[in-house]
Amino acid sequence: MRPTTPDEAAVAVTRILERQDVAGLLDVTVQAAAQTRHIRAYRGQPARAETTYTLSLTTTRVDAAIAAVEARLGWRVYATNQPAEVNSLTQVVLAYRDQYLVEHPIGRLKGAPLSLSPVYLSRDAHVTGLVRLLTIAVRVLSLLEYGIRQSLAQEPQAEPLKGLYAGQPSHGSRRPTAERVLEAFENLTLTVVTLPNQIIRHLTPLSNLQQRLLALAGLEVSCYTRLVEHLSEPPREISER
Repeated sequence: MRPTTPDEAAVAVTRILERQDVAGLLDVTVQAAAQTRHIRAYRGQPARAETTYTLSLTTTRVDAAIAAVEARLGWRVYATNQPAEVNSLTQVVLAYRDQYLVEHPIGRLKGAPLSLSPVYLSRDAHVTGLVRLLTIAVRVLSLLEYGIRQSLAQEPQAEPLKGLYAGQPSHGSRRPTAERVLEAFENLTLTVVTLPNQIIRHLTPLSNLQQRLLALAGLEVSCYTRLVEHLSEPPREISER
């Protein structure tokens, strides 16, 4: 409802300041210009005076209060049962940030490369199967990320991973995400050349970064190079029993 009097305007301003959580940060003054119109008596109606207001607002920043709020922005409260003699404040904060979050892997369902989004499936069994399939992929990504990070943590003196960030070849990381790791293998291609008497298959050689990622994940480079041998084998027949 639109305010028509200074009192109604003051109440509306107070509600807006409280709703936007800026009460005390802005000083709002309501200014009103009254206009009174005298109406004569007519057909049994007594004479009366009708007053209308032209309302305007003046807003001033309360700089001291705003500065105090800005100083508290981003504050966090950490509580621990470890005495200060055992763990310093820096160690407590780092331990908190390094903790495993259950929500993190589940959040992968909404992002690339899984991208679980609304689809048109007519049967509940199809929806359940899709979610279960993507959940298995989430587990694979989580294990890949955990394994690489653990391997890097066991090599504190080793050089951090570089080359994972596009346009920042010198940027190093000791906590790469599984998505970044997969992006590092995007340039791999399989080339197949068909000749009259033979078929030649060629895989893109692995870079030093890709070889190191495989090693950190506990995999041998041969698991990649043997792909050519597997691709050269005739397809196996699969029958349903």
